[in-house]
Parts: sequence; C-alpha cells; structure tokens
Amino acid sequence: MTQIEIYTSPLCGYCHMAKRLLKAKGAEFTEINVWADPGRKPEMIERAGGRRTVPQIFIDGVHVGGCDELHALERAGRLDSMLAAGQEG
Repeated sequence: MTQIEIYTSPLCGYCHMAKRLLKAKGAEFTEINVWADPGRKPEMIERAGGRRTVPQIFIDGVHVGGCDELHALERAGRLDSMLAAGQEG
C-alpha cells in the first residue's frame, strides 16, 4: 500500500488543492496538521530539507514537495505511477 503523508494547515488553500487532487486519484493519505500539533512542524522542516511552508508531501517516504510540485507530477503523467508503486507486490 502506498503511504502518503501530507503536512497541512487548515487555512492553507494550497493544502486543500493538494488534498483535493489526491482524493480525486482515490489515494488515501495521512494528514498531519501542523497548526493543531505545532510540535510536528520541526519534524516536517527536517524531513522537507528545510522547507517551512505547507503543504509538504511525502509518497512512500520520498519528499515530493508542495502543491505545485504535486500538480507538476500530475501534468507530467508521473503521479499515477508513484501512487501505484506502493500497491504492487
């Protein structure tokens, strides 16, 4: 099963767009709300190579980036294969 983690904030429009795309793909994800649990933000920053903005998205432990990068993967036709990769086996 593909493991998707997305660090978010409830007031972030980009977070909502990224989650909407993932839901449209039928992908299940774990949402980590850094507003509700600010202790998770340092973890996000470390995992994301110093990036401090939300969303930060990880697919099977690989940092994808934010909303723009997620949509770029979709436009390039690469998102479906990333989402399916963890479902094989």
